[in-house]
Amino acid sequence: MIPGEESPRAAGYLFSKSRVGQDTMQRLINMLRDLAILVRANLWVVPVLAALVFAVFYFVAPPAPMTATMTTGVADGGYVAFANKLKVELAKQGFELKLVPSAGSRQNMERLLDEHSGIDIGLVQSGQERQFEPQQRDKLRSLGAMFQEPLWLFQRRDVSIDQLTDLLNLRVAMGSPGSGTEAITAALLEANGIDAAHYPPGWQASGSDIAASALLAGSLDAAFFVGPAENPLIQRLAASPKLMLAGFRRAAAYEARLPFLKHVQLGEGLLNLQQNVPHRNLVTLSPLATLVVNDNFHPALTPLILEAARQVMKPGTLLDAPGAFPSAEPHTLRLAEDAERYYKSGLPLLQRFLPFRIASLADRYIVLLIPFIAILIPLFKSVGPLYRWRIRARIYRWYRFLREIDRHLDEHTGSAELTREIERLEKLEAELSRVEVPLSYYNELYELHLHLNYVIRRLRQLRRNRRERENLPRDSAA
Repeated sequence: MIPGEESPRAAGYLFSKSRVGQDTMQRLINMLRDLAILVRANLWVVPVLAALVFAVFYFVAPPAPMTATMTTGVADGGYVAFANKLKVELAKQGFELKLVPSAGSRQNMERLLDEHSGIDIGLVQSGQERQFEPQQRDKLRSLGAMFQEPLWLFQRRDVSIDQLTDLLNLRVAMGSPGSGTEAITAALLEANGIDAAHYPPGWQASGSDIAASALLAGSLDAAFFVGPAENPLIQRLAASPKLMLAGFRRAAAYEARLPFLKHVQLGEGLLNLQQNVPHRNLVTLSPLATLVVNDNFHPALTPLILEAARQVMKPGTLLDAPGAFPSAEPHTLRLAEDAERYYKSGLPLLQRFLPFRIASLADRYIVLLIPFIAILIPLFKSVGPLYRWRIRARIYRWYRFLREIDRHLDEHTGSAELTREIERLEKLEAELSRVEVPLSYYNELYELHLHLNYVIRRLRQLRRNRRERENLPRDSAA
């Protein structure tokens, strides 16, 4: 072999390799051409899908806000302590809970009823709603009870209290005006036939630190307080050797008449083991701190708030067993539907595995997912038949011209008219060569070419026959 020349085997290999590359490139071009045809033939799907997506976004409710404003209570009170813990727990989900201090349960109710207060949620003592009209109560909904806030009746050791009527001759603090303490003591006294118009002069509308200081100083004989057992004020009074805790011996009778109250067993030494307070087993009464919302509150936030509250109350308290709260009872106000669903089934499925922000968005759109899919299934099923129809329509529409010519031209047609129709068909044949269809439909395109050529040949034959009858010279082009 001459140096510098390729062997026949090497040349054949290079030719074969080049041929394979050309075939691959041609197949790729054909695939892209078919894909382009497919896309163009189904462009109608784009506006349909756009309309469906628009409908989903238009009809779905707006997303839940990631902030809410809560009215709490007095500083160092049980409501503030709970709200601060709830705020910390919600912050883990990126949710901001704004806290607004208040004078107590009644002011919280008033703020929730005020459309311009900017308050979405608040803690309200069960039974407080009795002081408002039914039309006002119907505007609010409960998310359930968060914790117990027992009624504590502390007395000086030198006085004797067996029943509430024994307080008539004593100096007693009834609770601050508008407070939950005042509301519950008024309900208990009313059950004993003592209304506000007949309160003795020695009874004072005071509470919290003022009442506690007066009781410790000896200017009061007894005082009512409401709050959790861990409350610093309650612990301060329980640690004083000058005071003792009174019980409610007839707690069952009160509970039967005032269903928003529950009896609570106080074991000996529960409040203060060192001072052994109470000095014996006692029974007291307890309303419940309920979480109440108004129409400003977004219902989608309900599972998030309740789950955070469950985490806050998970360890339990001196009186509340771990996991006992939040609770759907008591039904002092209408329970929100989302809260009822939470107590029955727990967190929504997606919120068990995803962050609230993502899960809430998914929950909003999953409602419309089923009808959306119901529309998409027949839509996409129709894509195939419509695609085939549109591709074949590119071929079959040419048969309309062939049919018209075939029906109107015969042996009696003039040669001039036949010539015009032949030229027309030849132009159509040139246009037909530029028609793009997928490879799988080329057999039908080639059949159209054959039929078109057949009609052209037939017309030429008719023209020759016509000219022969007219004794005209044969057309050289024919």
